[in-house]
Amino acid sequence: MNLARTAKVVAQAFDAALVEAGGTLPVWLTLLSVKSKELANQRELAGMIGIQGATLTHHLNAMEAQGLLTRRRDPDNRRVHQVALTEAGEAMFERLRTAALAFDKRLRAGLPDERLAEFAEVLAALRTNVGG
Repeated sequence: MNLARTAKVVAQAFDAALVEAGGTLPVWLTLLSVKSKELANQRELAGMIGIQGATLTHHLNAMEAQGLLTRRRDPDNRRVHQVALTEAGEAMFERLRTAALAFDKRLRAGLPDERLAEFAEVLAALRTNVGG
């Protein structure tokens, strides 16, 4: 129960930090995924983010309308869209990246590296114990 409560509080605080920077968690995850891979098709992108294709399409439509990204048909497979960041998308990525890094610094404040490493090991063990 403590883990679930902590995860919820941390997730809400991270969401708030992203909103303050002008974004949302889905926008951040999408920008981060596209940025980490020069061109990603929508199917790969949905898998990287961990959402369904229809949900991703909704987010991509909104982000394209905001001028954050472009989608174009793959010349080798017309059924596949390739996604790329625009200049505005790059700028939004940098704003959200700054917010994410500041949040991470705040989250880790006062915790020595060895405790963080041990905590990471505990989290990995918990995931393993539940088959994740």
